[in-house]
Amino acid sequence: MLIDSHCHLHDREFFTDKQAEEMIKRAHEADVKKIVCIGTSHEDSLSAQDFANSHPDVYWTYGIHPESAGKENGNIPQKLLDEAISTNDVVHSDAAKADDMKPEDHSRSDLVAIGEVGLDYHYEGYNREAQIRLFEEMLQLAKDNRLPVVFHIREAFADFFPVVANFPDVKGVVHSFTDSKKVLRRILNETDYLIGVNGLATYSTLPLPPLERIMLETDAPFLAPVPHRGEQNEPAYILNIAEWLAEKTGDTLERVAEVTTNNTVRLFGL
Repeated sequence: MLIDSHCHLHDREFFTDKQAEEMIKRAHEADVKKIVCIGTSHEDSLSAQDFANSHPDVYWTYGIHPESAGKENGNIPQKLLDEAISTNDVVHSDAAKADDMKPEDHSRSDLVAIGEVGLDYHYEGYNREAQIRLFEEMLQLAKDNRLPVVFHIREAFADFFPVVANFPDVKGVVHSFTDSKKVLRRILNETDYLIGVNGLATYSTLPLPPLERIMLETDAPFLAPVPHRGEQNEPAYILNIAEWLAEKTGDTLERVAEVTTNNTVRLFGL
């Protein structure tokens, strides 16, 4: 079994209802049995929630993308965030479970993480202070709800490490890592975060983490892997990424599927 740990299949800016249904069917045919839809704003997260609630084996995350920091839709009151999360029972990942949790707290639901959240300094005009403040608020939200985090970090790791150091108990995955070998080593050595590997790896020279720290993702509709580069991405293409990774590492496809799936199941509590 394979899992797409990061996509935007719920977003009707990119996919029609019919396209989404067809893509879920193709994903299952490619042995991609679970899909995680990632929220990027309050409204988008609720759309991901609705989509997950109507599809078995589809999950959602609650996130506010760093590009919203300092803007009206990025200043969501804590109460509103809590209310959005409380509309479903929360899945508490194995990595984040409290010892004193009751058995009924472990029931299945669709909300599996906070994200995508983080820091993005790529484009001119970003508000560094507002991004850090929002990032800290979302990390606190993850901590309070015993949820892992899906990190979106772009050209901002110098600030990332000091911020997350204040939240040592929060687990997470660094989505679509695109930085240097030096930064990757810091993540691997200073944290226990997993790394999201997607189609970008199949046509770039990005440093590759060890298999034991990898989660597979598409980021659909973006970053389609070879041989689909330039097309609209979809969850079924996780199989192409897994095949590429097996060839790159010298592992079997079965081992790549087993390790990356177990990593995702463990982090998100699927």
